[in-house]
Amino acid sequence: VIADKVKEVLYSRPRKYIHCSGQEPSEPGYVNILELAESMCRYDLDDMDLFWLQECNLELVDMGCTPVDENTMEKTLEVLERHCHENMNHAIETEEGLGIEYDEDVICDVCRSPDSEEGNEMVFCDSCNICVHQACYGILKVPEGSWLCRTCVLGIHPQCILCPKRGGAMKATRTGTKWAHVSCALWIPEVSIACPERMEPITKVSHIPPSRWALVCSLCKLKTGACIQCSVKSCITAFHVTCAFEHTLDMKTILDEGDEVKFKSYCLKHSKNKHCSEGEQEDSHKPVIDNRQSESEKTSLRAQKLKELEEEFYTMVNVDAVAAELGIPKLTVDLIYSFWLLKRKSNFNKPLVPPKEEEQEGLLQPKEDSIHTRMRMFMHLRQDLERVRNLCYMVNRREKLKLSHSKIHEQIFNLEVQLVNKELAGDYKINLLK
Repeated sequence: VIADKVKEVLYSRPRKYIHCSGQEPSEPGYVNILELAESMCRYDLDDMDLFWLQECNLELVDMGCTPVDENTMEKTLEVLERHCHENMNHAIETEEGLGIEYDEDVICDVCRSPDSEEGNEMVFCDSCNICVHQACYGILKVPEGSWLCRTCVLGIHPQCILCPKRGGAMKATRTGTKWAHVSCALWIPEVSIACPERMEPITKVSHIPPSRWALVCSLCKLKTGACIQCSVKSCITAFHVTCAFEHTLDMKTILDEGDEVKFKSYCLKHSKNKHCSEGEQEDSHKPVIDNRQSESEKTSLRAQKLKELEEEFYTMVNVDAVAAELGIPKLTVDLIYSFWLLKRKSNFNKPLVPPKEEEQEGLLQPKEDSIHTRMRMFMHLRQDLERVRNLCYMVNRREKLKLSHSKIHEQIFNLEVQLVNKELAGDYKINLLK
């Protein structure tokens, strides 16, 4: 009897019940570079780290603990540096005496007001550290990241044509070769700004009368630039706009009924907020000196606090939070934390890993350099176009003069021809009578 052959049963699980724990790549061989870069550790162990890790693993084995591999140590050091950097920045922003928002002396370089509002924020230049309102300097949108004023973009430190001061919130004239403070352009009545939204360029400097250029500043005793005078009718005291701000004179902006802004400036004698009485006018420079000393004291105090904060960097890190984030035993994190503390102190409290912001700035530096180069190129191009425009105007004027001269010569020639014709006609009649 021949037994029937048993049929082989093959079991196949439906595909809808198959689940993958990890995300499958969309294409075979596909590698996500961004994810790979994020997973890479930014700290590399050196010879000292490897030697310490070897000794530490020997002690951990003797205690019956799991040894630490190189990758875990690198990630732990990176997390320690990141927590220290983030907590230190938070302390600088929130601790009194360190953050700029707690400094009541920070004022706009143009309007001298410390107040800001939504849509008209205060913006700081990352190079010269001047502070301006958006509307005062013509910043249409608050930039993300770093921001540079016009002079710092070009890398120049020009002299203001309206006062003897350098630096500050400055804008160029229409030619692009001369610069002036925005505050000087606003307070001097003859000067105007072509585009109020962008607050540039500064125009009509040539409309300033010679009498204003001849005024001598009563504060700095210099004849440089153009001065304004006290708004009191019987007072003719002259002073530069920047000198008035420096000596805290009474400078008012009044909004008229027709939405017209009027500027009122008062000399040291007529200022309501003068710091000395009439009998102490000889010591009128003492308040300025005291203000400068208080500012320098605040700056030195802030620097001292920052130094103390850098020396106590280890207090910015919570070992339990690092262990919880990495999912490794606290004992391992404690050992690596002690090594990190000693190594960073031997490095004069400097970070072992540079913050990501600095690396990004380093990557963006060539782009910023190219932007500066393009700005200089555009500035030179604008100057060349201005020269071409002036040249075309002069050529056009010359050709018009030549045309008018040609017409005059033509009229003279026609008159001479008429006279000659009259003379010839007279001689012909005389001959006929004879």
